[in-house]
Formats: sequence, C-alpha cells, structure tokens
Amino acid sequence: MTNNALYFYRKIRDYLNIYLPNQRGASPNTIKAYREALNSFIDYIVSLENPLKQISFSCVSRDAVESFLDWLEQDKSYSISSRNQRLAAIKSFMKYASERDKTLMVLNLEIADITKKKNTIPHEIEFFSEAALSIILEQPDQNKRNGQRDLVFLIILYDTGARVQEILDLQLRDIHLDGNNPFVSVTGKGRKMRTIPIMEKTRDHLIKYCRKFHPYNQADDYLFYTDRKGIRTQMSADNVGKFIAKYGRQGHLKSTEVPEHLYPHMFRHSRAMHLYHNGMPLPLVAEWLGHSKMDTTRQYYANADTTMKQEAIEKATSKLNPLINGELDLDWEDDEELLKKLYGLK
Repeated sequence: MTNNALYFYRKIRDYLNIYLPNQRGASPNTIKAYREALNSFIDYIVSLENPLKQISFSCVSRDAVESFLDWLEQDKSYSISSRNQRLAAIKSFMKYASERDKTLMVLNLEIADITKKKNTIPHEIEFFSEAALSIILEQPDQNKRNGQRDLVFLIILYDTGARVQEILDLQLRDIHLDGNNPFVSVTGKGRKMRTIPIMEKTRDHLIKYCRKFHPYNQADDYLFYTDRKGIRTQMSADNVGKFIAKYGRQGHLKSTEVPEHLYPHMFRHSRAMHLYHNGMPLPLVAEWLGHSKMDTTRQYYANADTTMKQEAIEKATSKLNPLINGELDLDWEDDEELLKKLYGLK
C-alpha cells in the first residue's frame, strides 16, 4: 500500500473512530450511516479501475463525487434523499480532513460547493390496512420459539410506530409495564429520548415474552436478541427485514390486502396512518413519530389527507344527491359553444 493511501485510510479511521464519537458526540447509528456512505464512495472509485490499496485523496475530486451521486441515483436506484445523505457524509469527512491538513482546503471547498438535489416528486408513503395487519400477525409460527419472538416484535413495532433500529436498541430497562399506563422509552435520531405509550394487549404480550425470553431480568439485556451457541447478541436490522419480508409474502398469498413487498418501516407509516384516520390530530402524530418539524409530517401525510377528505365527502353526501344517484345528466359533448365558454375560449 502506498504512503498516500495509508494517509487517506488513517484519516477515515480517525474520523469514524475518534472524531465522530468523541468530538461530535454522534450516535452509533449516525456513525454507521457515515461509514456506509464512505464505503460506497470508495467502492465506486474502485469500480473505475482504481486498486483499493492505491486510493488516496488524489482520487477524490468534485467530478468524482458528482459522478458517484449520479451513479447512486441512476444505476443503484437510490432516492434523492439517500443521495443527499451520502453527499452530506462525504462533505463532513472532507471538512474534517481539511481542518487537519491545509493542503486539502481547496479540495474541500470544491466539494462543499456541491448542492443538495431538490426532490420535486411528491413523496407518497406506503402503508397497509388494519385488515392486512391481522393477516400479517397470523403468519409467525407460534409452535416455534423464533415465531413467538417474531410475533411480539411485530406487535411492538406496529404499536409504538418506532423505527426498527429504535426497537432493536431497546433494553429491558426501557420497558415500563407496571401501573396503569405502560410505555417504552426509545432513543431516536440525534439521541433524542421519547416516551411512547403502549396498549394493554401489547403489555400482556411483552410480559409473557419477558417471562420466557428474559427469566433473569437483567436491565441491560437487549429486549430482542439472537442466540448462537449460547451467546446472545443484539438482533440485526437485516434479520428483522428478512422475517418481515417472509411474512409479507406468506400473507400476500392469503390476501392481496397484504403488500407483497413488506418491510419494517411500513409498520411505522401504517400505525401513524391508522391513528390519523381514526382522529388523532396531525401535530400529535408528528410528536408521536418523533418528527422534529411538522413540515416532515405534512409532507408524508399530505396525500393521505386528501384521500381521507375525499372519502369523508363521499360518505357525507346523501344518496339522494343527484351527483350520486346519476339523475343529473349533462350532455355537453356536442355543444361546442358551451365548451369554448367553459374553457375560457369565448
């Protein structure tokens, strides 16, 4: 490996292992996201016939970063949001590197000048119906230990509306099942803590689950874990994604109400949508989701809001209304003069 390559990789190592956790106080999830972004960028540079052991700051340029971003969007089908997140990670690393090596200042300024791409496509969230939820929850095999665990995971994932990593990070100390108001304490983005109430039925499921899966009740144990040869480790998001996808395929065979391509974040959207449909005000939904800005919630649920209004209008319109019963028959097709007036041509 060349000296320039060693210098480049040491800067990345120090950035990820020292600067982000110790000086920025970044959360483990943020560090993981930045690591994945830098790995993707390096993989892209390698794909341009640059050997990994020879990659250095000389391989990094504004053109390289911009072509990497286009590659993510066009070849890898990344969303604009994901593209912008990768750009933010590269900018952050270059800013860090240039502050410690002034010879990189010009390169940092060139990359810092790359603007985020605006997303002009309305974001339409994916969610399933409450009827679909019933079918999904029937899929885990309750005769198997993993099936029992999966069912409780699906229940708490839906009931809390939390992000999958927030559920995976839950420890027994975060579960509060005593008293009349059971709740869980989750740590969200930016290490922000929020308290989420859970339903009585969810508490009952959690009590039974803990009796079987946590008989020793160690406060720092992860609520959900995997057990390999007697060694417990925190369950991974990949593991969750696999069994949720499997239950989605199984459920879809029984009813098309169940999305064929089911994924963890759909539970969060679905729970929020069901609460919103059933009367929870949007500001409360935003707080419950842990959105720091109401604009985020409005952006996600604007289309659903229009659908709800349309359904409400149709339900509130009497069947005697001529617009509903078909008594009103307006035949304008052959009236060219009227059509011109309607469209402002006359």
